[in-house]
Amino acid sequence: MQVLIAEDDVDAVELYRVALEARGHVVTITLDGRECVDVYTKSMQRLEPTNRPSSQPYDAVILDYKMPVVDGLEAAKEIMRLNPQQRIIFVSAYVKETLMDSVRELNQVTELVQKPFEPDLLVDMIEDTSTVSRLGELNQLVSQISIKSGGSPDGSQFEILMQLLKKIQKTGTI
Repeated sequence: MQVLIAEDDVDAVELYRVALEARGHVVTITLDGRECVDVYTKSMQRLEPTNRPSSQPYDAVILDYKMPVVDGLEAAKEIMRLNPQQRIIFVSAYVKETLMDSVRELNQVTELVQKPFEPDLLVDMIEDTSTVSRLGELNQLVSQISIKSGGSPDGSQFEILMQLLKKIQKTGTI
């Protein structure tokens, strides 16, 4: 799989890279959200001549939620504007805040990994592509909640979303 990572902690990104490459994945590393979006944009431009609507430059984009220059949420917004189907995985010590911002700003639940974690957990998550379809079902629920409430989910609904995401990911880390 092709994986793009945006993480400002050089030691953490090296651990991710080693774990992913050990399992045969191709990794592109960026150190902030701006660099990540620039790399992603260039990769999308290289794909455009193929005219394949399902083409994606990366199987997964891993974003640290809190980064200097451009944070993970802003990078995700820009990437999703370019490619709404892109799989985004946030790594964050602030999972509740990340989930809430993901729903409010991206209008969807994204995959989350709570820091700190073992790099193999991230690799397992990336390789579990069944999560993507189950996440689509969860995002339909988010749409229904938003329509009914006229906005975003409330606190108790976020707790339910968090529990459902935990079950979908099968990681138990959130």
